[in-house]
Amino acid sequence: MLLGYLLGSIPFGVILTRAFGAGDLRSVGSGNIGATNVLRTGRKELAAATLVLDGAKGAAAVLIAAWLFPGHEVPAAAAAFLGHLYPVWLKFKGGKGVATLLGIALALHWPIALAFAAVWLGLFALLRISSVAGIIAAISTPIAAAVFGRFDLVLLFIALALLVIWKHRLNIDRLLQGTEPRFGAKG
Repeated sequence: MLLGYLLGSIPFGVILTRAFGAGDLRSVGSGNIGATNVLRTGRKELAAATLVLDGAKGAAAVLIAAWLFPGHEVPAAAAAFLGHLYPVWLKFKGGKGVATLLGIALALHWPIALAFAAVWLGLFALLRISSVAGIIAAISTPIAAAVFGRFDLVLLFIALALLVIWKHRLNIDRLLQGTEPRFGAKG
C-alpha cells in the first residue's frame, strides 16, 4: 500500500508544467493538478502527457502489486488513488482522480476501462464539460465491473467513484448554478 500511495502521489501535472516552463499549475485555472487543468495552460502536449502518466501510475501500482504481492492489487489500487487525491508532496492537495481511476481500471480488468473511456468520451463530446464526463465515467466503473462479472472489484470502484464525486463537489455546485465552464466556450 505504501508503494501504491507513493506512486499515486507523483504530481505529474505539476512536474511537467514546471519542467516545460508553463509555471506552477496550482495557480492556473481551477488550481487542480490534473490533465484538464494542464490543458488550460494552452499546452496540449503536456495535458496529454499528464493524462497518460496519471493513468500509468494507477496501472503501475496494480501491476507491481500483482508481480511482487499477488492478491494485493486492490489495496495497491486504492492507495495509489488516495496518493493522487492527497499527495504528501503537495500538502495533501491533489487531483480529482479521473485519469488515475482509468489506469487502475485498465490494469485490474481492461473491459471496465473501455466502458469508462467510452462513457467519458461520449459525454465530453456531447456536453463539452469535463467534470460531468469524469463523474459519470467514474460512476460507470462499479456498474461495468458487475456487468463483466468482476464482483470482487465492485466495492473498490464504488469507493473510488464516491471519492471522484467528493473531489468534484465545487464543480457540482457550479453545475447546479449553471456556471460550470464548457471546453471551447469563450470567457
